Amino acid sequence: MSSNNTKVAADRQAALDYHEYPKPGKLEIRATKPMATGRDLSRAYSPGVAEACLEIAKDPDDARRYTAKGNLVAVISNGTAVLGLGNIGAQASKPVMEGKAVLFKKFAGIDCFDIEVDENDPERLADLVCRLAPTFGAVNLEDIKAPDCFIVERICRERMSIPVFHDDQHGTAIVAAAAAVNALRIAGKRLEDIRIVALGAGAAGIACLKMLMAMGARAENILMLDSKGVIHAERTGLSPEKAEFARETKLRTIDEALEGADLFLGVSGPGLLTGEMVARMAEGPIIFALANPTPEIMPEEARAASPKALIATGRSDYPNQVNNVLCFPFIFRGALDVGATEINEAMKIACVEAIAELARATTSAEVGVAYQGERLTFGPDYLIPKPFDPRLLPTVATAVAKAAIDSGVATRELDLDAYRQRLQTQVYRSALIMRPVFEAARQVQRRIVFAEGEEPRVLRAAQAMLEETTDRPILIGRPEVIEMRLEREGITLRPNQDFELVNPESDTRFRDYWGSYFEIMRRKGVTPDQAKSILRTNTTAIAAVMVHRGEADSMICGTVGPYVWHLRHVREVLSTDELHPVGALSLIILDKGPLFVADTHINIEPTGQQLAETVIAAARHVRRFGVDPKVAVCSGSQFGNLDSRSGRVSQEALAILDGAARDFEYEGEMHTDAALDPELRERLFPGGRLTGRANVLVYTNTDAAGAARNLLKSVADGLEVGPILMGMGNRAHIVTPGVTVRGLLNMAALAGTPVASYG
Repeated sequence: MSSNNTKVAADRQAALDYHEYPKPGKLEIRATKPMATGRDLSRAYSPGVAEACLEIAKDPDDARRYTAKGNLVAVISNGTAVLGLGNIGAQASKPVMEGKAVLFKKFAGIDCFDIEVDENDPERLADLVCRLAPTFGAVNLEDIKAPDCFIVERICRERMSIPVFHDDQHGTAIVAAAAAVNALRIAGKRLEDIRIVALGAGAAGIACLKMLMAMGARAENILMLDSKGVIHAERTGLSPEKAEFARETKLRTIDEALEGADLFLGVSGPGLLTGEMVARMAEGPIIFALANPTPEIMPEEARAASPKALIATGRSDYPNQVNNVLCFPFIFRGALDVGATEINEAMKIACVEAIAELARATTSAEVGVAYQGERLTFGPDYLIPKPFDPRLLPTVATAVAKAAIDSGVATRELDLDAYRQRLQTQVYRSALIMRPVFEAARQVQRRIVFAEGEEPRVLRAAQAMLEETTDRPILIGRPEVIEMRLEREGITLRPNQDFELVNPESDTRFRDYWGSYFEIMRRKGVTPDQAKSILRTNTTAIAAVMVHRGEADSMICGTVGPYVWHLRHVREVLSTDELHPVGALSLIILDKGPLFVADTHINIEPTGQQLAETVIAAARHVRRFGVDPKVAVCSGSQFGNLDSRSGRVSQEALAILDGAARDFEYEGEMHTDAALDPELRERLFPGGRLTGRANVLVYTNTDAAGAARNLLKSVADGLEVGPILMGMGNRAHIVTPGVTVRGLLNMAALAGTPVASYG
């Protein structure tokens, strides 16, 4: 067996294993309410469920309040036109429909039931779909052959008062139209002026042309071809959908139709467009070869025939993939959230414009990480966003919701600014709790120096800083390396314009820097030669010296190398009697809310005094997030039941804390479960000072704090913000090597917050 055949067989088995293990299929149903006691059961079912039923009987719209209907979409197919597979039947289409449901959940948080219907009569199929209306907030029709799909959708739209959307038609049309809008912008052409040739007269092809016409393309400038050639006025036996595109023309073949054409739209089959045909098109043609998996023409052949061609396909291994996932999760999200009765043309056009505009904006940091090695800058190879662009949800759904409200099909009003922010918190789990930090950071402009300026994550974080804050990044690194990585990553930052660049090998300030470092370290055994050597190679030391000299307001380091190594240089250069590392605080974002953990890195075995300082600093920093601190001092001893070091240190820290009035709740010493379970704590230690669930856990050694931090991240799927270096007056922060781009941006916002705003 050839190596290629072996790979094909391996890929096939891997796909089958993906669907079979660890449990068959791609979906499961989970309860959203507790079901642990008899009381839970009585509320979920009899008799408590009757109350919800009676409310819905009085007002059917209350189904959105008391059931999952408002966030539930049906993905329905009869399997008569499964993409790339044809008429394989309802049962065989189920893996595709499950996959569609997974995409709804992944990209927009929408719950789905996939429903495969063994019915080929379009009117009976439509009737079945309509009878399901009480269950769902919207219906996504999928993989139904033409012209049956037109009939099913028309009947459903007429009879149902919820959105009905045939994604094969409208999803493809919306994404293709967004790509066309941007391609025309690059080509310097107008939609109303161009000649369009469409090969493929099925549901997707017809919907694409109707979408382009709705946006300004002229019917007289469009020629559609099917398997028999040009659809012209003299042809008979055309379906109503095809007849709409019949033109008075003498042209009969694709070769004739393409002469001087500006845009080729292919939704047909493989290899039906040749290089010779492309060469006959207008200068700089737009070629959308969307047949899958093999397009009408491969991009290499099209570009060889016309080097300035702007090309899109349906494939993920080429630029400009016209992928429905750019549309359907987000148009449904917006429609559901305003209670739209339909998805109308205004909502579709809003979706087109939002997708197109997003591609023209600077690419987000997260997209760059997901698609490393690709240039993601608006241009011929980046006409539309990538599916994993996290901005799609808030941008597109908000635009769709606004269009629904403006066009009068919404049944609920929304504060669109608040709605967009809520969607951003759905994409970025840290967005909600970080909001007060970002707002405080925007009040001033601070200079943040990144010690590892050559690191790609830092470059993307610097780009995100410019988009989301008023701070100015300073990057330490070799210019040629940074420029090479900016080019490779497709990042549009301009050295010495968008950021200040410090070259450790040849910066003109080198003498000043090593001189400052020597003055700080001369009584610690450092010679002038050693100072020069360190300041040539140690970027953390350079960053610390810049902050010390007032050339930067704060520094961020730690993306490479151990924490303690960076901590040593920060301590050496920036510690004073008033400012010194007190502890490291990690914010862990969990489904149940935020939880702060300290001290994870600084004091391995803290004294009672150090522990008390950590508690005070943690409470102060927690308020930066708009959270009222409730601090638990956690130890191996619980309220004095064990004579251990951790217990004694806890008691000493509590005595220090009790020596002055505190404006936050605290209690100790206790086990972690007592800190998080108020009922358990009340049984063990009634009448304590801490009320409710603790949200700050301060441990008596870094082993325990680090273990708690890592368990919450690894097992409880917690998202970390931090670690935050406390006690340094916000002049330095040390991240860990696993930090993400979003994590660096969050730390930059923390570093960019004026000290006066939190302490």
